[in-house]
Amino acid sequence: MTVLSTMPAYAPTPTPDSPLDVAGALLTLLDDTTTEPRPDTQLEALTLAVAADLPVILWGEPGIGKTAALTRLAEELDLPLTTVIASVHEPSDFSGLPVVGDDPAEQGVPMAPPDWAVRLVRAGRGLLFLDELSTAPPSVQAALLRLVLERRIGALRLPPGVRIVAAANPRSSAADGWELSPPLANRFVHLQWVHDAEVVVRGLGGTWPRATLPRLGPGKLPEAVAFARRAVCGFLTVRPELVHRLPSSETRRGGPWPSPRSWDMTLRLIAFATAAGSSRDVLAQLVRGTVGDGPGLELMASVDRMDLPDPETLLADPGAAELPERGDLRQAALDGVVAAVRARPDEARWDAAWAVLVRALETGAPDLVVVPATTLASLRQADWTVPDTIEKLAGVVSLSRRADDAAARAAQAALKPQGRR
Repeated sequence: MTVLSTMPAYAPTPTPDSPLDVAGALLTLLDDTTTEPRPDTQLEALTLAVAADLPVILWGEPGIGKTAALTRLAEELDLPLTTVIASVHEPSDFSGLPVVGDDPAEQGVPMAPPDWAVRLVRAGRGLLFLDELSTAPPSVQAALLRLVLERRIGALRLPPGVRIVAAANPRSSAADGWELSPPLANRFVHLQWVHDAEVVVRGLGGTWPRATLPRLGPGKLPEAVAFARRAVCGFLTVRPELVHRLPSSETRRGGPWPSPRSWDMTLRLIAFATAAGSSRDVLAQLVRGTVGDGPGLELMASVDRMDLPDPETLLADPGAAELPERGDLRQAALDGVVAAVRARPDEARWDAAWAVLVRALETGAPDLVVVPATTLASLRQADWTVPDTIEKLAGVVSLSRRADDAAARAAQAALKPQGRR
């Protein structure tokens, strides 16, 4: 006889998610961010240096976002990221560990590379991130020299598809920090990494800026190389003492400074920035990060002068004169026109110079033509006829003089002793 159970059948009750599962879902939502194209000069400078295959080091205070920026850069460029904390490694981790074979007298003792280097070679491409470089002791920094410059680790050589980027905190804010040794510092492009409050706020809201490789114009490559060589070689011809200048202080030796190696890096960066059509601000960051602030600013001033229009071209066709937009460059171009007339004075060139000043008045700030107009007027010879175009400038010059007179009277009044009350 079959006995039927009288116990009621119950469907299994769904088990609620564990607290960690719920926490994981929340973390997933927090990590769900997007990117957007956004102008960012320091990010563009970084991607240009990476494209130029030059080692880069990012300097910034702790928590500024250096590591996060490198992670996003690797994702945007579709490069596998390999992070190596330099300070927790021994020198042999970068120079290679000796491996004794069957017959060392015949085969020698090969230097075995670390596993992360083997993975990079197998992948053929990647972004090697050397983090916390300023906390690496001098012995480790010495072992890094060959890795940074020659891309060699033990018996391996990193493939061309691998880029090297490092990050460091200033010594004052680094845990047991060291200054970079001069040989290692001179192998890097140094970029100061600072935060942009608007970018941070928008990123915390879920949208971070996107890092993209610069688009190099194929037709611009020969011109870009010629421009870069002319800029660097022309500058060093005038300033040969800057070909190599090792700073006197230890702190400055750990940053960018001029040497034949760093000038070669500078030339490469100018060529890449020119071919990509990058802004002057981006180029200035790269140049100053390679040869230092002083030489970098001098070079940028020299590059600006290279972009000035030829005064003779302006005098030949004043009506079609294209003057720089930047005020300082426009002033220099107008001064060049006046200097050209002074060097070869004749009435036709003097008239043409007035036409150039009128063109400048119509296309830019009026105050920039005051000094050139005053100087040009002093060059007039007795038998030269005053051109009609000068009437357009008369109001600007007289207004400037009245303003100067008013400022002089105010200054004199301020110097008079006040009467007693």
